[in-house]
Amino acid sequence: MVSEEMYVRISKLRVKAGKKISLANYDTDYKGKEVTKSQAEELLEKTRKHLAEIQDKFYAHNRYGALIIFQALDAAGKDGAVKHIMSGMNPLGVKVHSFKAPTATELDHDYFWRHYSVLPGRGEIAIHNRSHYENVLVTRVHPEYVLKEQIPGIITIKDIDKEFWTKRYKQINRIEKNLVQNGTIILKFFLHLSKKEQKKRLLERIDDPTKHWKFDMNDLRERGFWDDYQKYYAEMIGATSTKHAPWFIIPADDKWYSRLAIASIIYRQLLALNLHYPAVNDLKLADIATAREQMLAEDNGRTPDPVDVKKHPKKIKRDKKIRKENR
Repeated sequence: MVSEEMYVRISKLRVKAGKKISLANYDTDYKGKEVTKSQAEELLEKTRKHLAEIQDKFYAHNRYGALIIFQALDAAGKDGAVKHIMSGMNPLGVKVHSFKAPTATELDHDYFWRHYSVLPGRGEIAIHNRSHYENVLVTRVHPEYVLKEQIPGIITIKDIDKEFWTKRYKQINRIEKNLVQNGTIILKFFLHLSKKEQKKRLLERIDDPTKHWKFDMNDLRERGFWDDYQKYYAEMIGATSTKHAPWFIIPADDKWYSRLAIASIIYRQLLALNLHYPAVNDLKLADIATAREQMLAEDNGRTPDPVDVKKHPKKIKRDKKIRKENR
C-alpha cells in the first residue's frame, strides 16, 4: 500500500518563515505520480480514522487547543475540505465558524475581536472558515471597507498606505505568537485554485439547479480582482508564515489530493505533540476496582456485601492515606 508520506511533502507545502513568495511558483494541481485518486481516497479514509483517534487523546489530554484556518478564493473547496476531513471527529471537541462581512457591532471593536471570542479552549479544535486574515485580503483589495472600522487617524483611503498593512501583519503575528505561547496550535491552509478551475466550478453552480443556492453574484465580481488577490495573498502569506504559526499552500484543483494533504498535515502536527490519556492516581484506581467489583456482582444476581467492598485492599490503602493526610 502506498504511504501518504510518499507524496504529501509537508516541507514543500509549508511556507518558510520570512520568505517572500509568488503564487505562480506553486502548483494548483497534484503533479506527483506516486498515487492515484482511488488510492488517495482509501488513504484519506484511514487518515480520518487516525485523526479521530488522536482527537480523542487531544480532548482528554486537555493541555492544548488547535486553531485550523482555511483561506481561499471562492469555489476553492473550503467547505468540502472541512466536511470530508473532520467528519470522523467527535463534534463535542470540534467547533466550526464561518465568517461573513462584519456586523455594525463587530465593526465597533478591533478587527480580531469577533475571532478571538471563538478561539478553541484546551482540548478543543476550532476551524475558522475564513478568518482574521480577511482583514488584510478583502480590505486590501477594497480599502474603502477599512473606513468602516472607524480607526483613529484613518480618515480617507489615502491614509491606508503600505505602512498600515505592514503594521497589521505585525499585529497578527503578535497575536498568534501569544496564542501559541499559551497552548494553541495554529495551522493555516491556503487552498490554491487556478483561475480555469474556478471558472469551471462557478459554471457548475450556474448549470446545476441543486447548486444554485451556492451561487452568489459577488463571487463573480470578486473574480474580476483575481490578479489583485493573487498579489495580496502572496504578500500576506510571506509576511505571516512563522515557525510557530505556519502557512501551507495546498493545490486545490484536485479535491481528492487537497483533502488528503490537509488531513495528513493536521494528523502529523497533532501526532508530534506526543499526546496521552491522563494518568490516574492510586485512589482513582481503587475506586475503579471497587466499581468493577460491584457491577460484576450485579451480573451474578447478588447485591455486593458492603463490608467486602470496604475491605478491598486498594480501598483500605486509600482510606489509610486519607486519614494520614487529615491528621
